[in-house]
Amino acid sequence: MSSAPIPVPVLRRYLVPFDPRRIPHLFTDILILGSGIAGTRAALAVDPALQTIIVTKDQLQQSNSTYAQGGIAGVLDPLDDFASHVADTIAAGKGMCHGDIVEKVIHDAPERISELVALGAEFDRIDGRLALTLEGGHSYPRVAHALGDATGQELMRAMHASVQCAPNVDVWQQTYTIDLLTRDGVCRGALVWNPDHGRTFVWAKQTILCTGGAGAIYRETTNPSIATADGHALAFRAGCEVRDMEFMQFHPTVLYIAGSSRHLITEAVRGEGAHLIDSTGHRFMPDYDDAAELAPRDVVSQAITRQMELTSHPCVYLDLSPIPEDRIRLRFPHIGKVCADFGLDITRDKVPVRPGAHYMIGGVTTASNGQTSLPNLWAAGEVTSTGLHGANRLASNSLLEGVVFGLDCGRNASQAATAIPDNFTAPAMTSAPGVDTADESLDLADIRNSLKSLMWRSVGITRNEESLILAEQQLDFWANYVCRRDLMEPEGWELQNMMLVGRVMATAAQQRRESRGVHARSDYPKTDPDAIQHIRLMRA
Repeated sequence: MSSAPIPVPVLRRYLVPFDPRRIPHLFTDILILGSGIAGTRAALAVDPALQTIIVTKDQLQQSNSTYAQGGIAGVLDPLDDFASHVADTIAAGKGMCHGDIVEKVIHDAPERISELVALGAEFDRIDGRLALTLEGGHSYPRVAHALGDATGQELMRAMHASVQCAPNVDVWQQTYTIDLLTRDGVCRGALVWNPDHGRTFVWAKQTILCTGGAGAIYRETTNPSIATADGHALAFRAGCEVRDMEFMQFHPTVLYIAGSSRHLITEAVRGEGAHLIDSTGHRFMPDYDDAAELAPRDVVSQAITRQMELTSHPCVYLDLSPIPEDRIRLRFPHIGKVCADFGLDITRDKVPVRPGAHYMIGGVTTASNGQTSLPNLWAAGEVTSTGLHGANRLASNSLLEGVVFGLDCGRNASQAATAIPDNFTAPAMTSAPGVDTADESLDLADIRNSLKSLMWRSVGITRNEESLILAEQQLDFWANYVCRRDLMEPEGWELQNMMLVGRVMATAAQQRRESRGVHARSDYPKTDPDAIQHIRLMRA
């Protein structure tokens, strides 16, 4: 199912110069990069006898996981069955799912969700039983949710409370991971930075990468601004294989208010019965798919984009009038509050929406046990390509993937770390030289905005050969003077990471000369039955 790896040029191995004799060194058993659902679940699964450090670049609570609205999918109703959830996942993935991974994750789901309850997560219930809802692409209501439409917030509250009580776990907040440290082709830990202590070498017996997504690469996104693809970039620079980087999932319904930040409108709104209408009032989804508003996200996103073009209007609208008013207020309190801030009453007003970058399906290639292609490095969550999602992620399978593989990585890394003696020493590291110390300052915010607009135009919902080549050329031009410089703060490192990952995504999208799942090409509009293979990329 895989082609040979495609080489992509990387201008430098490490983003910053360093002299190992002038930087503090710290040793730990397990180093976890990221504090979302995958990283936190990994920490909770680590052997309590092993010292563990979680590094997160913002506050502990800041992650895509916290902002997840819809819920977590699993076979939790006796009338539901595993075969149905498996079939729905594979159907959404458009031929690219790994059957063994899908079976594993779906069969693990009930136990993993029960563990979340045991950790203190309070899911919504009806008469004492979990309240389950239907979402697009699912054939049965199997999505458990919390606080109506704030599931991620509640899950992370419970998990963070548990991890902060774990005596073997230290959490380093507002600490930026600059690069993985490697020696002799093996991951040895990471180079991190925070404003109080500067740079630190953190040497680890095993490292787990859980840095999340890449939505902030795009102008329109549901992701917080911290989702800058740092993990994808630092793993790629360290020599990890990545795959399926052309598959960025766009969520169909993002609140569109000109001049405001974008807010996700959960899939569950359509699952409860809301309709999508265009600026003329026409309910258009039945024109595109028999499942109408409950079609998979790729179908709905592409239909909305087409309808916006047909009507020459910047958005479409969600009409919640088919849902009883009391049901709307019960299920969607967060969305109701956000919309009210803009003078919209979701029980009466049409809600303006358009698609936005939502979930990075592609990522660091992992084996079924969570291992990457770099020894001593494990990975879980949105930074990975596990084979679960294929070419289009089924709604509410992402939190599930995070807890399943987070737990596996925590356990497996623990076993590997236990086999390494405690008296391990730091490998000899040569200095990383500086690259360019030009005096001319750069307007990093301006370049970042230009990059996000370029990715939206050229590597967005619909692509073609010409736009992808232009994107590669423009990214190379920017990188030639941005990525060659020694930038000394997170704003600069994020921009350099975004440029590298944007280049990788454009290359992968150019190589897939067909339309499949979330990857739509206007010059190759059909799905090629002979193109069911991964597009793998590695550092040149």
